[in-house]
Amino acid sequence: MRMGYYCYILECADGSYYTGWSTDPQRRASQHNRGRGARYTRTHLPVRLVYVEPQPDRSTAMRREQAIKQLPHEKKRALIAAKDPNEQSASTSR
Repeated sequence: MRMGYYCYILECADGSYYTGWSTDPQRRASQHNRGRGARYTRTHLPVRLVYVEPQPDRSTAMRREQAIKQLPHEKKRALIAAKDPNEQSASTSR
């Protein structure tokens, strides 16, 4: 994955979703799993990176994060399912 800004979704152990943004989603997911992420994920471990969406800049990534956070659970699930399976498997296998 090239360096840039990304919006990501983590699936928590209880099936809930956590949305964030980062310049390196895989590294950030690892931080969450080590208890070094958001308070929410610390109580819902382990987490799995299930969605990554590149963004052109930090501001856009932050706005997209907020937009995704406003979606109901089912819409987030649909967003994840609609993502290209080849791209998705590449982002979760790292």
